[in-house]
Amino acid sequence: MGSTFMGLETSKRGLQTQQSALYTTGHNISNANTLGYSRQRVNMEATAGFPGVGLNAGTMPGFLGTGVQAGSIQRIRDGFVDKQFRDETNKLGYWESKTDAISQMEDVFAEPSAYGLQQSLTDFWKSLGVLSTDPENGGARAVVVERGVAVADSFNYIHKSLTNIQDNLGKEIGASVNTINSILKQVSDLNKQITDVEPNGYLPNDLYDARDNLLDQLSQLVPIEVSYNKSGGRALAISEGSVTVKIKLTGTDTLKVVDGKEFAQLRTESNGTQGTDKVNPAGSIKGFYLVKVNADNTETFLDNKMNATTNNAQELVSHTEFLEQGKLKSLVSSYGVEVTIGADTKVVGLYPEMIDKLNEMALKFAVAFNEAHKGGTDSDGNKGLDFFVLKDTTDPSAVMSASNIKINSIITGNPGKLAASSSPDNKPAEAGNGENAKILGDVLFSKKIGLDNDSVQSFFAGKIIGELGVKGQQAINMTKNAGTLLGAVSNRRDSISSVSLDEEMSDMIRFQQAYNASARMVTVVDETLDKIINGMGVVGR
Repeated sequence: MGSTFMGLETSKRGLQTQQSALYTTGHNISNANTLGYSRQRVNMEATAGFPGVGLNAGTMPGFLGTGVQAGSIQRIRDGFVDKQFRDETNKLGYWESKTDAISQMEDVFAEPSAYGLQQSLTDFWKSLGVLSTDPENGGARAVVVERGVAVADSFNYIHKSLTNIQDNLGKEIGASVNTINSILKQVSDLNKQITDVEPNGYLPNDLYDARDNLLDQLSQLVPIEVSYNKSGGRALAISEGSVTVKIKLTGTDTLKVVDGKEFAQLRTESNGTQGTDKVNPAGSIKGFYLVKVNADNTETFLDNKMNATTNNAQELVSHTEFLEQGKLKSLVSSYGVEVTIGADTKVVGLYPEMIDKLNEMALKFAVAFNEAHKGGTDSDGNKGLDFFVLKDTTDPSAVMSASNIKINSIITGNPGKLAASSSPDNKPAEAGNGENAKILGDVLFSKKIGLDNDSVQSFFAGKIIGELGVKGQQAINMTKNAGTLLGAVSNRRDSISSVSLDEEMSDMIRFQQAYNASARMVTVVDETLDKIINGMGVVGR
């Protein structure tokens, strides 16, 4: 037979457990707007029945329940949905960054417009057409020169703008690497705190949330792979333990960057500078590698398993291709990365490739135009000079490029030096002879100047503006698709983990009523005990 006071103990457990549930509900409500917070619940479980099992245990009919207890306070989270969320976040981070980089490039070219390079080339061609009909007209000559200056200035402006944006992308890479390094350290610190708490039999749910929030942020920058290592001691079976974080590279390779309390730091190599978190202007990324920051602030090179190594060059090479996706991958592929193809090393990327195309276009156009210009004669009967020349003549190895092109100052100072006429055998220019002006105009539409069988106009419209437009549209579409998928996964995760005030209000009422019922049960047991204590033995009174 159970103790007379057994009912009090059962009801007391009910009061305590329902009170814990109410406190947890209040915690959920308080954090309804906290970023990354996962709602929590009390896992209630029945306590061991009476009598206990054993040779000395009493016997009685049935197995009497002894109440309820709070087994644990657990946050509601789905690891599979978290993985989906991080994968989609990673994709969106890549395409958002790519869209932004292409959008800035499109703003520079501003095509079609009345002020872009395309219009400058068209106006230049038109002015040559006017000059061919009236080569003795000084005003027509001056217009051609000014239109030529506009073409050179357009090349200069576009090149400078593109390199400025590229420099900013390099700075953003440095900022992203700093952010990644900060997150890795914070995750390691949280691992330490979590493994200090779990062996005592508790679930540090708010620390779990803080760590998962950091992993969500990290997944936007780099693709990650997460695994967990259980804590020892009295850690509960549902405790998560410390997290191991690996960055996924192309193929099946990974970089271990967090292992319990240990963490690595990313470093870049740019323009021959190692061990820096900054990227040099208008350069290229050679690769990434890992280091461990020691107590004395020295750094030890690590391999992809976080083991110390002295062969940083080998690790650097293995990390050159680096990431699958993510914002950092997009920034690097826009800024430029050095790759080795056979025995050759070249820089590939959105901006370096576009700048190369622009430079090639400027060079081939300038060479062909100069050749045609030197084949004509000016108003004094002299052979034509180079129309386009280098802006910077201090570097003997410099070649004509979009950034290093201008009109010959002799011609800008004297438009009569414009070789608009054609005079065989070096004879003085014939009055009204504008044949060479026509030849100069034809250079803009010639497919024999070395631009992949394209003319200057078609190369610019197709290989530069056309391809840029296709890439931009693809980036926009992929950003929308990634955003839609992320939204769907985010909604699914919110339906599992986020706080619903309506549900919490229902739980609050439910737990309150259960608490009240347990309190009423105490009253009933108290009245029963009162009858036993004060009412027994007074028969007949």
